[in-house]
Amino acid sequence: MADQTPSGESLLFLTDEQLRKGIEAMFFAYRGFTADPDRILEGMDYGRAHHRAIHFIHRSPGTTVSNLLTILGVTKQSLNRVLRTLVEDGLVEARVGRRDKRERHLHLTPKGQELERELSDAQRARMRAAYRAAGPQAVAGFRQVLEAMMDPELRRQYQGLKESGA
Repeated sequence: MADQTPSGESLLFLTDEQLRKGIEAMFFAYRGFTADPDRILEGMDYGRAHHRAIHFIHRSPGTTVSNLLTILGVTKQSLNRVLRTLVEDGLVEARVGRRDKRERHLHLTPKGQELERELSDAQRARMRAAYRAAGPQAVAGFRQVLEAMMDPELRRQYQGLKESGA
């Protein structure tokens, strides 16, 4: 009977060359995945940090700045720069917390929701086409690989997003 170690390492033997190809495929796939939103944001003087903030504010309306800092893993100074721009441009609204006045709860404005939809539609189209080409088993395997690559704390955050349905 095959060794069923939790890592599955004894079940799958990959050469360094196969791993290198996988790493390079991730780099190029990421370039493709971000290319469409990059083109949309280019004329607005926004970058990927703005995109990520918009995405997660949309996923969790009312999320706090502190929670967004945790999800994005950026410095407070960096996030404040991004949020300041998004608020000034009318894409994000920061509301004072009801229970704790020090907290700022973030919401997309209608203009922000429109931009988020445009960005997400572009990425969903690319993902949908790739998933259809690969088939359901490959999709499930791909998700397993991505989750296995996450650090434990990031996996917990990801699981929390999945479970909340946000």
